[in-house]
Amino acid sequence: MSPARFRRTPPEPGPVAPFAVPGVHAASLASGLEVRTARRPGVPLVTALLVMDAGEATVDGPQAGLAVLAARALHGGTVRRSAVELACALEDMGTHLATSTGWDSTVVSLTCAADRFSSALRLLSEVVLTPGYPGEEVERTREQQLGGIRQRRVYPAQLATAAAAHFFFADGTTYGRPMAGTERTVAGLERTHVAAFAGSRYMPRGAALVVAGDVTEAEVTDLATECFGGWRGRAAPVEATAGPRFGERRIVIVHRPGAVQSELRIGHASVPRATPDFFPLIVLNSVLGGAFTSRLNLNLREDKGFTYGVSSRFLLRRAGGMFRIATAVATEVTAAAVREVLAETKALVADGPTPAEVRGARDYLAGIFPLRMEATAQVASGIARAFVHGLPANYHARYRERVRGVTVDDVARAARRRLHPDALTVVVAGDADRVAPELESLGPVEVHHDF
Repeated sequence: MSPARFRRTPPEPGPVAPFAVPGVHAASLASGLEVRTARRPGVPLVTALLVMDAGEATVDGPQAGLAVLAARALHGGTVRRSAVELACALEDMGTHLATSTGWDSTVVSLTCAADRFSSALRLLSEVVLTPGYPGEEVERTREQQLGGIRQRRVYPAQLATAAAAHFFFADGTTYGRPMAGTERTVAGLERTHVAAFAGSRYMPRGAALVVAGDVTEAEVTDLATECFGGWRGRAAPVEATAGPRFGERRIVIVHRPGAVQSELRIGHASVPRATPDFFPLIVLNSVLGGAFTSRLNLNLREDKGFTYGVSSRFLLRRAGGMFRIATAVATEVTAAAVREVLAETKALVADGPTPAEVRGARDYLAGIFPLRMEATAQVASGIARAFVHGLPANYHARYRERVRGVTVDDVARAARRRLHPDALTVVVAGDADRVAPELESLGPVEVHHDF
């Protein structure tokens, strides 16, 4: 092969490299707390992660944002330590405490050197089992949360994302509200609400301690018994609600006078994470908008030059989820971009993917999987997600095998069942005066001047 031809011919992809997922040892304490350990000898770090059935979906609408606030306020100290004393203790161990709340769970975690794991886990248990929630710290944290809520109205991307959830899901459903709450709901939250929530939801039954790193299963079980053995109780089951707001295509514009670009969110309510179509759906998504070489990106970015990037995702939760396409385009090409997105989605549902697209998507997903399971924190987070959704402890061991087993027919069938081009809701955060006239040809348009 000549040098010139060699440079014009991209190399063929090589075989997917082997990757051994750490095995997971599962145990249970008498209190009902699940313990899942993934040993990684040779890596002198340990991540400990406590995942509890205390997600925002367990909160009633009038107190929306309470689960988020309760988790964030854990940094305010414990019964024994002030916020400063807690921060100093963490710093002495060379670690920091991370708290996060999603719809389905609240997670408290830390990563430390393996030789400091026992001290760190004792401190983590102190934070969760005996939170202090001093009034001034709760108030400070609440003000920070309110600041983030106000920020949503200023940043177009955040505004569009919040509006999408509101208009994808039916009025009054759990997932249709902002996860961090609204100004009205969060402003009404006080220390007593936060303490009561933690007292009723931070319970061992339905929770799991996940540990990944250079530590043995026996060490983890013994230490977990020491730290959490006296913990008792179970949080009452709560069912989130989900369902589509519209049954047909709608165009919703959140008016931003003078905006030079439009933030687009296009999608609809979708299925729970437990769907048997999960693996066909992630391959389908990679074909449509989940990779740089996806149909949407090749069309809107590479061919039309409408955007720097466009992506699609299936955001799947316990009770339901959403399918969402996201991008930002110049105001003058808003309608054209929406038209292309709708056309690409409709074509994929009608005709299905090509064998080459499915093969490329499978190889991509299998290839990047090891990158998502490198660090101890990544391993622990993956195990925690599996726990939350009722998946086996060693779920990830067959992940790449199941991805590579998806066929063209599987993807085509999932597209027909789970993508609904004629029921997509198009949310535009942009200048309604300029974009509405052209968008009216694509479906009924409603304009909101205050959201």
